[in-house]
Amino acid sequence: MSDTPSFTQLTDLAARDVGGAVVWANDEFFGEKESLIRPEPPTFSPATFGHKGQVVDGWETRRRRPGGPGVEGTEHDSAIVRLGLPGVIRGVTIDTAFFLGNYPPHARVEAASVPGFPTPADLLAAEWTEIVPTSPLSGGSEQHFEAEITGRRFTHVRLAMIPDGGIARFRVYGEAVPDPVFLAGVPVDLAALTNGARIVAASNMFFSAPENLIKPAESRVMGEGWETARRRDDAGDWIEVRLVAQGVPAVIEIDTANYKGNAPDHIVLLGADRPGQEAGSNWFEVIAQTRMLPDYKHRFRLEGARPVTHLRLEVRPDGGVARLRAFGSLTDAGLTAVRTRWAEHA
Repeated sequence: MSDTPSFTQLTDLAARDVGGAVVWANDEFFGEKESLIRPEPPTFSPATFGHKGQVVDGWETRRRRPGGPGVEGTEHDSAIVRLGLPGVIRGVTIDTAFFLGNYPPHARVEAASVPGFPTPADLLAAEWTEIVPTSPLSGGSEQHFEAEITGRRFTHVRLAMIPDGGIARFRVYGEAVPDPVFLAGVPVDLAALTNGARIVAASNMFFSAPENLIKPAESRVMGEGWETARRRDDAGDWIEVRLVAQGVPAVIEIDTANYKGNAPDHIVLLGADRPGQEAGSNWFEVIAQTRMLPDYKHRFRLEGARPVTHLRLEVRPDGGVARLRAFGSLTDAGLTAVRTRWAEHA
């Protein structure tokens, strides 16, 4: 366990805003299980009581008593999370924020790969692999644990709190590994987080996370896009996306939704074809300098597009962009790369 491990910079595969869901828990008497994967930080309002006691922003179970409800056949409480982005898990964060006299003294994390549309009963009967052994927890703090199994693609995780108590948030960090069945022979968003794209660099991330730019859902408020600080020079800001794999974009969508007084004045979109590399030079123009409108979904049809593995969106001089989409198709080489990655982590 470490204070700020590098894996926390990866995608939270379990977050609700990428499609994660808490599909089962043996008990959630004081705090609902769904709180575990809310993307926003936990909060607490003292002396705010409901009919079951203090209202909490987290998953909290009742005190275990022999023969009591929710404890039959178990020695601890647990919850199962369906990953919004099935993939390779590098580490987890267990956050006990605001749980001080009621946090669990230990926790354990397991993972499973279950195809199709499993029910809770199917998941309880599945084969589970321990990725974080039983480990001590402290109250009121974020605790980070590296995954001990990192070579396999998982679809679900099971969090056990031992024996009971409250956990505010649960983060599962890693890289999405998309199923090539859904990428072959059909148009896809080459820049989508859900398809395995990643943000590899950004000039500024003052107001919000760069990864928001390629998340699946529509942006509802300014904080759900990518917004930079105000520049006081003649330069501009930029963000680089490593696409799912090599592909040919046909339609680009640049959405400034909710950015009304802080949209970029104009943008330039560059591309590069660098299979197997995170970053580099050799950029070429995909969309020439174009003025942006506030709170508007800009769409561009590309003619004679070249294969690309990376896109670089330059916003000038600064501002916010809600979403970037790059609709197109994978090349043969790109599809081979996706299939190879799938086979490596099956």
